[in-house]
Amino acid sequence: MSETLIKARDFSVGFKIGSGFFGKQVLKAVDHVDLDIEKGSFFGLVGESGSGKTTLGRALLKAVPITGGSASYADGEVDYDLTTLAGPELKDYRKRAQLIFQDPYAALSPRMTVRDIIAEPLEVMGLTKTREETDARVRQIAAKCRLNLEHLRRFPHAFSGGQRQRISIARALVSGPKFVVADESVAALDVSIQADVLNLLKELQRDLKITFLFISHDLSVVAHTCDHVAVMYLGRLVESAPTRELFKAPRHPYTKALFSAIPSLDPDDRGRAQKLIGEIPSPTNQPSGCKFHTRCPHAVDRCKKDEPMLEHPGDGHEVACHRWRELLESAAA
Repeated sequence: MSETLIKARDFSVGFKIGSGFFGKQVLKAVDHVDLDIEKGSFFGLVGESGSGKTTLGRALLKAVPITGGSASYADGEVDYDLTTLAGPELKDYRKRAQLIFQDPYAALSPRMTVRDIIAEPLEVMGLTKTREETDARVRQIAAKCRLNLEHLRRFPHAFSGGQRQRISIARALVSGPKFVVADESVAALDVSIQADVLNLLKELQRDLKITFLFISHDLSVVAHTCDHVAVMYLGRLVESAPTRELFKAPRHPYTKALFSAIPSLDPDDRGRAQKLIGEIPSPTNQPSGCKFHTRCPHAVDRCKKDEPMLEHPGDGHEVACHRWRELLESAAA
């Protein structure tokens, strides 16, 4: 039986913004999310821009404040309550949970050599005692990330986008983390380079027993990489399932619309994408009932009044939609 590394219940992140006659507004970036990330898994998180994916990932890293619900981290050595984590425990959690940034060009200091960039976490966290020990750790993780030793003496400007991303990966993994959030980590790269970096991440996952939260808007990348996928819309999880099951039979209308928009090499498939009318609503002024009802072609009166909860039918495929069974039966018929 698989073990749960990250467990979140009713998890929320809100930001107070602006001021007015009735006080400050609250931007609900993550709204009552239930999430289980199994140890050693490659967990995908997808959705449109503005759906709350990055905020959820950063909140699980304690990079932004958690404003509601509960979240825990348990890797077999420690068991932390992320909502109250502080002091020495938070410092220890920083070693165990790391982030790979989206833009490899902005994430690296142009004034530091690659050796110094990768070594910085070791020195800041006090994980090594001598320069020789630090250099040995840097060379070890650089080799795992397919970086040559002569690369360590160069500056970031001398490298391509794919090489810079491998440097970012090495920096994130040098402290020996058990949990890594990869936030759109291949979005800025060419397709051929994307495949190389994705294969590297899968190889590192197997060799180092790392659990990844892979945030992306590219569904073809998620299908290639992830074991389990969750779909977010306006701060809520609307569907979650094993990758093969989700791509074979999506149940939520929003997930179906996302899948229909995946580009196809078949010229006969042109125009088959389901068009969603309108933009994603503002998180400061969310619609009542189902958050997706303003754009859903299957919405009825109940959808506008009652917010659907994430259902657990028992087959590992969770969905938050009032009409998913009805739509599934009609599609089968």
